[in-house]
Amino acid sequence: MTFLQMLITAIVQGVTEFLPISSSGHLILTPVFLGAEDQGPMIDVAVHIGSLLAIIVYFFRDAWGLVRGGVSTIGIGQAPEQRRLFWWIAIGTIPALLVGLFLQLQGYLDSFRSTDLVAINLIAYGILLGVADRVGRQEKVYEDMTLRDAIIVGMAQALALIPGTSRSGVTMTAARFLGYQRAESARFSFLLSIPAVAGAGVLIVPEILEVGGDLVTEALITGTLTFFAALATMHFLMRFLRKAGMMIFVVYRVALGILLLWMF
Repeated sequence: MTFLQMLITAIVQGVTEFLPISSSGHLILTPVFLGAEDQGPMIDVAVHIGSLLAIIVYFFRDAWGLVRGGVSTIGIGQAPEQRRLFWWIAIGTIPALLVGLFLQLQGYLDSFRSTDLVAINLIAYGILLGVADRVGRQEKVYEDMTLRDAIIVGMAQALALIPGTSRSGVTMTAARFLGYQRAESARFSFLLSIPAVAGAGVLIVPEILEVGGDLVTEALITGTLTFFAALATMHFLMRFLRKAGMMIFVVYRVALGILLLWMF
């Protein structure tokens, strides 16, 4: 990859990971429009790890609360509220980890890298996001999370392993249906992604150790650039969702999906 392709890939991931418009779908489309080779799953994971670090930095207080909750679980310290949220986040992560492990072991992930599939999912899940945003109440915050809510949103997160779905989009859709406020649904979504993205990184470690060399360097550079793009995007989105709805993202998803079906 050239530095320009790494930079574009990082910006695309940093922006689309947090906007509900499908980062995996855009990562598949980026080399298509650039006329370059597909960057492959290693770069995909590297940019997701860059996004993960951005989440931890931006939501440091919440992330630290989850750490305190985990430590409290083994009897160190007293943090009952954080312990409850830690367990709900951990349980909500299980569906995506199980589905991701199955797809990885069966070799299905590469077969999902299709523009037609991306286009269909952009449209279908975009419309679903619009419905959820219209009918969902604006009552709950992240601290109101229950075991039921964590499982439902966690099951939705597993769907995002199929490109074009959007992990943030489908989890925010589920959270909005459950009555979470728009900004709080994003907060819930991002914190739930921490163990899932970390797990994806662990799955590809053997491949990273095997290839080594230039590809690892490219992954490190692209992941670092993604970190800064992701921080800026999260800052924008959290402010935006406190003032406006999801319709702009719905329109974008449907329009892009129709364009892709027409072009390809």
